[in-house]
Amino acid sequence: QVQLVESGGGLVQAGGSLRLSCSASGLSGLTFRSYAMGWFRQAPGKERDVVAAINWSGTTTYSADSVKGRFTISRDNAKNTLYLQMNSLKPEDTAVYYCAAKGGLDGRYYLSALEYRYWGQGTQVTVSS
Repeated sequence: QVQLVESGGGLVQAGGSLRLSCSASGLSGLTFRSYAMGWFRQAPGKERDVVAAINWSGTTTYSADSVKGRFTISRDNAKNTLYLQMNSLKPEDTAVYYCAAKGGLDGRYYLSALEYRYWGQGTQVTVSS
């Protein structure tokens, strides 16, 4: 049973920073590096949207236009951990943030929530104005 546990969310003022972490366990014989990973967010009444994505090796990343230049996705395969560094936070970044995993050694990242098999429980990020 693959488990993804997010941490690092909280309340921050606009312009501030947070670093989200996603720790993976129970990878059923595969290693963390076998998985492409993504960060998604969902605000109340809205769909779950991709924020950033990364391939298995960390060599290829994607950032949504809304966060480009402010958020950085990275991973440490030795620690089975995914990160999202969030700088210059805005009130519109307020949402529940989820990490997700998809088996993939083809060097790609994935942008659709439908493609991801495993999900964390989410962590709340609230940005006050």
